[in-house]
Amino acid sequence: MTTTTTMTTGGSTSSTCTESTRASTSTTTGTAAGTGSDLARRWAAYLTAEVDAASLAVFRIGYGALIAWEVVRYVLHDRITRYYVEPGFFFSFVPFVRPWGGTGMYWHFAAVFILALLCAAGLFYRVSAALLCAALTYVFLLDKAQYLNHLYLLCLLGLLLAVAPAHRALSLDLLRARRASPAGAPPSMSTETVPRLHLFALKAQIAIVYFYGGIAKLNGDWLRGQPLTMWLAEHADAPLVGPLLAAPTTGLALSYAGLLIDLSMGFLLFSRRTFPLGAAIAVVFNLSNAFLFKIGIFPYAMIASLALFADPSWPRRRLPFLFGRADRAGDGALVSSPAPVSPPTPVSPPTPVPSPAASRRRALPLALLHAYLLIHLVVPLRHWLYPGDVAWNEAGHRFSWRMKLRDKNVSELDIRVMDPRTGVRESLDLEEWLTDRQLGEMCTRPDMIVDFARHVADRWQEDFGVRPVVTAKVVASLNGGPFRDLVDPTRDLASLPRGLFEVVLAP
Repeated sequence: MTTTTTMTTGGSTSSTCTESTRASTSTTTGTAAGTGSDLARRWAAYLTAEVDAASLAVFRIGYGALIAWEVVRYVLHDRITRYYVEPGFFFSFVPFVRPWGGTGMYWHFAAVFILALLCAAGLFYRVSAALLCAALTYVFLLDKAQYLNHLYLLCLLGLLLAVAPAHRALSLDLLRARRASPAGAPPSMSTETVPRLHLFALKAQIAIVYFYGGIAKLNGDWLRGQPLTMWLAEHADAPLVGPLLAAPTTGLALSYAGLLIDLSMGFLLFSRRTFPLGAAIAVVFNLSNAFLFKIGIFPYAMIASLALFADPSWPRRRLPFLFGRADRAGDGALVSSPAPVSPPTPVSPPTPVPSPAASRRRALPLALLHAYLLIHLVVPLRHWLYPGDVAWNEAGHRFSWRMKLRDKNVSELDIRVMDPRTGVRESLDLEEWLTDRQLGEMCTRPDMIVDFARHVADRWQEDFGVRPVVTAKVVASLNGGPFRDLVDPTRDLASLPRGLFEVVLAP
């Protein structure tokens, strides 16, 4: 690069180019490039370094146990029948994903239960973890009416666990390998370590949930204490704490406390110095959510994830009876048993140069990790691409960790079908078409109303040979605000296009 200095005096102009300037610029550029390359190498070395697999194994056990318990809860509350057998129509995320016929869904959940136990035990782990992730994802995609953030999170964590060697410690696979081989476990499992990137991916996913949950709370309703104040008032009759929960100042204070906790939790947990404080706050925060909102296993999954943020070898110190004789250092690196000291060799062996194939094998997991994190950093922000308030039109609400942010009250719901040949309109008896849960979810979500309108039009066209006009009069209130139309009552909802960027706008 050439730098030119121009000096003008009166009518004369002179230009000079100094070699020192060129040298300085070249040095600065080379230093910046070298620093960036060095940081990239250090970051790659950090992620690919082997660390103790003990904490990952503990999380694996907790993950499998929670899913098994969730299946038990589904059985005890007859949710398999009510959610996946009784409905005649499903708001599927993917058109071709449909529930198994007959008793298939009962067998599917039985398989989920068995796979969850196999995952927890670390038995046939590679197969059982992959199948468990696929089985959970199938259930998740069946019906938008059953969308839950914790089920979405379980699918993501299942994917990350399926690609992680989480069976290298505290697993029946490790025990089987040691018994089957006279020389001990195979090389891939003999050290009971895993590349740090697997732990980092899981921790980053949990931190994203917290952080984006906090970002979503930066809205006018939440900052004035709604809808939390309304929900806490419903616990006014609770023993001892009822009057305190019903106080408006309590809802406002807890709203800001939840906002600050969500925004800071990931940073607290990632730092070793603040991890104890963050873990204590996380336990209290999630147990409070479990008590107040009855949101299933989500709080307990977040508590179980704390096992990932502590030192990777903490289970060996706290639960030494579960492990063998090998110890781990404080940073999770393997410390071998004492061995006879041999005289130092005068010449160190040359450091092997990794082959291009080995370098590619190392680069692929890193590229996939960063692509995964980039996707999950961008997707929760996609609602900014859509017009309107996401809390009202729901465009971009799902997959964004927007949790407990809105309370919609519907005062009127009337879906009508008009025969274009006669102009005759008739209201649908929605209870004949949908279950109570589906109806309760659909009436506050414009995209589901459109999905249902298209389904009604398809059925009508099959029966009568003409496609009808389907309109909906839905009057709702958001977080105690005024009632207004949720969708345009004059539009033919069955004719609206459906796509990734399509939004159902209110009039």
